[in-house]
Amino acid sequence: MENLFDVDVDMPEDWQEGRFAGRIDFGEGPTPVLVVGGTVFDMSAAAPTVAQLLSAEIDAGRGQTVGRLEQLNLAAGARGRGRLLAPVDLQCIKAAGVTFAVSTLERVIEERARGNADAAADIRTQLETAIGGDLRAVEPGSEKAARLKQTLIASQLWSQYLEVAIGPDAEIFTKCPVLASVGWGQSVGVRSDSSWNNPEPEVVVISDRLGRPVGATLGNDVNLRDFEGRSALLLGKAKDNNASCAMGPFIRLFDDAFTMDDVRSMEVALSIRGPDGFELSGVNSMSQISRQPEDLVRQALSEHQYPDGFALFLGTMFAPTKDREGAGGGFTHMIGDIVSVSSRRLGRLVNGVATSRDAPAWTFGLSDLMTNLANRGLLGA
Repeated sequence: MENLFDVDVDMPEDWQEGRFAGRIDFGEGPTPVLVVGGTVFDMSAAAPTVAQLLSAEIDAGRGQTVGRLEQLNLAAGARGRGRLLAPVDLQCIKAAGVTFAVSTLERVIEERARGNADAAADIRTQLETAIGGDLRAVEPGSEKAARLKQTLIASQLWSQYLEVAIGPDAEIFTKCPVLASVGWGQSVGVRSDSSWNNPEPEVVVISDRLGRPVGATLGNDVNLRDFEGRSALLLGKAKDNNASCAMGPFIRLFDDAFTMDDVRSMEVALSIRGPDGFELSGVNSMSQISRQPEDLVRQALSEHQYPDGFALFLGTMFAPTKDREGAGGGFTHMIGDIVSVSSRRLGRLVNGVATSRDAPAWTFGLSDLMTNLANRGLLGA
């Protein structure tokens, strides 16, 4: 597992031209920062939280210069000049599920296999034969989608996952509590009692308190296929566990050179290196998404408000099926896996894999943050 942040590998190719927001602990506690022109600015005196920094659109000129990003010797642990944290703080962490046709079929397989990985291959063949054509050509909520639904119901192949894939309403759920996400270099966790699980490489759109998208970052929405496959009512256990949500390394802010169009066309690469020598790679092509990012943001805001803003995972087309231990068994994590999620415009998010029991416990909550900010004299900012 890499211990030190490397701007040549972990930042986007054009990082010195972009504008980024994030959090670094320089020893006193979580500090909101802006990275502009390659220079890091401590913004805590003007905005003690990233949520305030993004909603108020505070300029780097109101911050204190820390130095060049490549000279900060950032790390995920205690080593280095600063400890890199997940780039959000008070934002609610939301996620959209089943937003790609390929991952839709994998969710239906999970459901029909009832969490049994050995049954997946036969079910996959049955579904692909029954559906025919390309599910990506079906616009969610359209008349064509409604006709396909009736056909699949008649064939006893309809699924709750197909409902949110091609029906009018997207699946939007809360991924983890505020402040519970982990950042670059920290361990992600899978439940110790899960035997079929996988990473989900995603783009995460960050919105301000008015619901306006202001930037994007990379995310790993760690997923337990056996738990969710047994019952959709186990979604909470499948998705929200200690260290099961990773984001980072920074939020790239939208500007003239980086827009939602870049998100729509983004290629998000995934690589996994296991302690057993196993290697797996794949790509999440955002151009294949079934629902537009703006529509997912709109549905997240439907009859709801987020006064501190929110982060929204946009979903993934990547569902690993490469056999790891036995024919037809597909992929599941092994403790010690190194997971890398990367894109040319957002950089690289890298995390090791542990169980949720063995990953560092989440101990720094809202009351701890408020106490820390008060002790630093920042709450009046």
